[in-house]
Amino acid sequence: MTSSETPTHSNQLAHETSPYLLQHAHNPVDWYPWGEEALGIAQGDDRPIFLSIGYSACHWCHVMERESFENEDTAALMNANFVNIKVDREERPDLDSIYMEAVQAMTGSGGWPMSVFLTPAGQPFYGGTYFPPQPRYGMPSFAQVLLAVADAYKNKRDDLEEQAQRLTDAIGRTGSLSASGGALGTGILDQASANLLQNFDEQYGGFGDQPKFPQPMTLEFAMSQYRRGGDADVLHIAEHTLEQMAAGGIYDHLGGGFHRYSVDRIWLVPHFEKMLYDNGQLLRAYLHAWQINGRPEHRQVVDETVDYVLREMTSPEGGFYSAQDADSEGEEGKFFVWTAEEIEAVLGEEEADLLGRTYGVTPGGNFEGNTILNLKRTVAEVAQEAGAGADAITARLAAARQELFAVREERVKPERDDKVLTEWNGLMIHALAEVGVVLGRADSLEAARKAADFVLAEMSQENGFLFRSYKDGRARFNAYLEDYAAFARGLVALYEATFELRWLAEAVRLTKVMQSEFSDEVRGGFYQTGMAHEQLVVRRKDFIDNAIPSGNSMAAELLLRLAKLTGNEAYRGEAARIFEIMGAAMAQQPTGFGRMLSALDDLLTPSQEVAVVGSLEDARTQALLEEVRRHYLPHTVVALREPDSENPLPLLEGRGLVDGEPAAYVCENYACRLPVTGVEALRRMLVDGSSL
Repeated sequence: MTSSETPTHSNQLAHETSPYLLQHAHNPVDWYPWGEEALGIAQGDDRPIFLSIGYSACHWCHVMERESFENEDTAALMNANFVNIKVDREERPDLDSIYMEAVQAMTGSGGWPMSVFLTPAGQPFYGGTYFPPQPRYGMPSFAQVLLAVADAYKNKRDDLEEQAQRLTDAIGRTGSLSASGGALGTGILDQASANLLQNFDEQYGGFGDQPKFPQPMTLEFAMSQYRRGGDADVLHIAEHTLEQMAAGGIYDHLGGGFHRYSVDRIWLVPHFEKMLYDNGQLLRAYLHAWQINGRPEHRQVVDETVDYVLREMTSPEGGFYSAQDADSEGEEGKFFVWTAEEIEAVLGEEEADLLGRTYGVTPGGNFEGNTILNLKRTVAEVAQEAGAGADAITARLAAARQELFAVREERVKPERDDKVLTEWNGLMIHALAEVGVVLGRADSLEAARKAADFVLAEMSQENGFLFRSYKDGRARFNAYLEDYAAFARGLVALYEATFELRWLAEAVRLTKVMQSEFSDEVRGGFYQTGMAHEQLVVRRKDFIDNAIPSGNSMAAELLLRLAKLTGNEAYRGEAARIFEIMGAAMAQQPTGFGRMLSALDDLLTPSQEVAVVGSLEDARTQALLEEVRRHYLPHTVVALREPDSENPLPLLEGRGLVDGEPAAYVCENYACRLPVTGVEALRRMLVDGSSL
């Protein structure tokens, strides 16, 4: 529908806040949001439910809408035979996870748009993803599917309900998984590392063939294993993959930030949507790689991605937006691609040639006649070809990119999903807090602070619980396990960046809510939905990392971090029960458990705590803190006490200045060595393990 057209029909989605649901508010389909009204109609009329799940930045969701949901004949079929429910997967990850598991069980794969047919009680019996308007590629048309399902519901009801019950039983099994009580050892980590090496794409980085996803959690695990044992091969997995992604078209070389995934093996052609959760996690991966190897190209990616988030994805109130679309003006990627002629018109012949040789610009292009910028040569190679100095070439390329960026800003931008999600904000708060203190970026740290304040002020319920989603002044939906775990973990990172106790206090409070609402005290682990949540067909536990870490992975990491900072060992015990449930699977399928494997490494590695006593205004204190933060120390926590101030953390108890100077106490499992006041002595303790 163009902006000049006036919608002649609206449905129940017109009252929603989700940009994705609002995109369908004027379809001729009688869409309902998930809720009592739609479910009541289905049960009262004894009609099956057609459930369509997607998200605003999903290219194929838009395609199916144009082809089918805007088609009057198709809509008539849907309205006559089904109660039609549309769900934004980002607002309702509980529904998405339940029915995605069902679709994967039925078809062997999944994706979005997700199309699922349910009984009036919500049990799935048939499903798939995208269905075309006409039969093609061996797929039936959507109309054929609608007619066949309606006929089966009418004439084969017993078979259909038996299938629905079998599926429901299958997808509910995660909720009954129990902690084994078996020993947790480093053998799990070793086997996982070996499996990663076996599945690694040595040529292009990453894992598998195509499509390729960034998998920052797996790369983080590889870096943590390098830290644990010094294995250069596992470090190579992370470094080579990060290098290849940063050179490819999956990275936006003009505006910063990463697209969601690459459709090819070589990271060249992305699906052009940008997601907040990807960029939050990749920020930390590139930051940690920089801490390990100091490569300027890693730092450049971090700085440019932070700039992108602050420029494009930050609301005036402080919360972070969710996503940017792949399409603009009805074409996928149109905003991001260039022709050689366009570039020359902006830069002139000489600079266009320089940029073209560096970023793979050709007359024929590499994507539907256009060029996706990707780094084909290093600056050193280009400088050698040009007979110029590397610094001069670097400056010329930076100026050329800035000119192209300024011109690109005048184009029609992709739509932005401007809802604020607690979980995704937690991931970004965590990243920006780390970047802020490691790289000395005050703007990054301030953005993290402002977002945390926003969530606490605008997305908290009167009873102290959290909401999942916020848009246009409305906070909605009870938060899920992953919301509590990710946001509380972000608050812990904010504490370690600022040493403001309020962040740690809020993290502890929200962890108590998480424990009381989501914990399975009998079997171990945490449910995705809380005690107060509506009753769905199953109550799942989520363990497997997909594009976003699972709720149990983030909960385990949070609990272990709090155990170190607060001295509460009960947190460690609760985290250990999660690993006991998934131990064997983690070793065999490391790419599905990257965040949980890193958390297990944290459990098995002797804890290291750094207690600093000194004024934050004192340059000597800052020098000690900078030394701690300069290194990649994934299992080290840091706390600070101002001289002569009270502090409730056991880690800081009895610690004081040394001869009037700021001091650092490096502790292992809460047993502290002699304090040091010099940066070099601190470095030897942290990196070499010297006890002096």
